[in-house]
Amino acid sequence: MQPDATLAVASTSSASPRKGLERHGDLNSRDSAWYQDKAVAAIVFAGGVSAIVFILAIFIFIAKEGTGFILHTLDLKEFLTSPAWRPTSERQPTYGTLALILGTASVTGLAMVVAVPFSLGAAIFIGEFAKGKLRESLKILVELLAAIPSVVWGFIGLSILNSLIIRVFHVPVGLNVLNAGIILALMAAPVITTIAEDALKAVPDTYREAAEAMGATRWQIVVKVVLPAAKNGLLGAVLLGVGRAFGETMAVLMASGHSINIPHSVFDSVRALTATIAAELGETARGSDHYRALFTLGILLFAVTFIINLAADVFVRGVKRGR
Repeated sequence: MQPDATLAVASTSSASPRKGLERHGDLNSRDSAWYQDKAVAAIVFAGGVSAIVFILAIFIFIAKEGTGFILHTLDLKEFLTSPAWRPTSERQPTYGTLALILGTASVTGLAMVVAVPFSLGAAIFIGEFAKGKLRESLKILVELLAAIPSVVWGFIGLSILNSLIIRVFHVPVGLNVLNAGIILALMAAPVITTIAEDALKAVPDTYREAAEAMGATRWQIVVKVVLPAAKNGLLGAVLLGVGRAFGETMAVLMASGHSINIPHSVFDSVRALTATIAAELGETARGSDHYRALFTLGILLFAVTFIINLAADVFVRGVKRGR
């Protein structure tokens, strides 16, 4: 009995250090995991806050450069109602933006007329009718369409649509509202399609099942049930598409003709606000009225795009609350 007791004591004494080492190792792994979790949380927080900081910094920079013109030189009535944009005139420089605003609005409006039906149709087909590999292939193609650089779209409008419009419609110039509107429609369509599909996907399947149990066809389910339930999200998608088209620069600069006109038809050449800033900012003297007027245009663009994106966010939040 005594040798057995001795062996038991020895085994117990040899096992206790091992358990202590294992517990110590567990504590170390838990401490390292805790530190890793805190580090990742700090990085994610910094990334989220940096977006807000960058937006505020951009707005402060634009406001700083344009405030002097707004306070001392700007004639608000002339700025908003005059079509004469002649900032380099030696006798009497004028800073009327009416033609620029109407040019931007006409191009954006035509782009939405073209893009919205095709985009919503594509979203409905992908979300409600396409299945399996066809759905995944179409989604990938839509995302690839969004990845095409704006300068490439500008080249397409300049070299292909320009000559095509001249031949088909027998007009002297093919760089006009129609050209820029089609290009912007192709650029905004992927954004509208992607967000609209997400809005359709957010509609609960129980709505579809209930309508199907009542004998509704697939198309009746889409028109009578899915689209009304997703209307806020679809409107948010359209508004984000408007923001995408409204803020585009390079493609509009290359496809619109860049001529200061109040458009009376889709075949008139126009100039957009964004294209004006891009074309003239590099040629102006820093600190001049012309330079500050361009930053005032930037403030106007920033305010309009902010309102559009805020409205889209409000509508999308309405969809999420309604789930």
